[in-house]
Amino acid sequence: MDMRSLLSISQRFRRPAPKSGEEGQGRQMRILIISDTHRRDENFLKLIERMKPLDMLIHCGDLEENEALFLEKAGCPAQIIAGNNDFFSSLPRELEFNIGKYRVWLTHGHNYYVSMGDSILKEEAKNRGVDIVMFGHTHRPVVEVGKTLTALNPGSLSFPRQDGRKPSYILMELDKNGEAHYHLNFL
Repeated sequence: MDMRSLLSISQRFRRPAPKSGEEGQGRQMRILIISDTHRRDENFLKLIERMKPLDMLIHCGDLEENEALFLEKAGCPAQIIAGNNDFFSSLPRELEFNIGKYRVWLTHGHNYYVSMGDSILKEEAKNRGVDIVMFGHTHRPVVEVGKTLTALNPGSLSFPRQDGRKPSYILMELDKNGEAHYHLNFL
């Protein structure tokens, strides 16, 4: 697919980040969070059909050139960033946006040394004043809900590295009061 087609698809499914409180207040939202698919998209294709309808897809990086596939198949707005293996991608390296009342920072995590631990990442998230940091890179899922910061890593749909090595993803749901709930799932 040429770059013009990719940009057309990207513009069709991307939209500016909603203003705080614009979404999620008074209705439920379902957000699928995935990462590290590394051009092995079979699990994503099965999962997206099972999970639809969704309000948003979030990919934490390392797609390896298949941005158009994710944007096309999601059927909803998508927030997608480049990871350390997305060498020639024009995707942003990081994004900040709102989901309901929550300020989200999306980063792959490799520039914050997440393979060695998440303290640098969390410090940066606090400095940015976000409520949620979403990241990938480690291929190990994390759902850590704190008093002031939530850290989410969906693991990998293609190359999991945690015990049991099952492909994983996170479903984030906002309830009718706009409160977030996180569900770590395995295929």
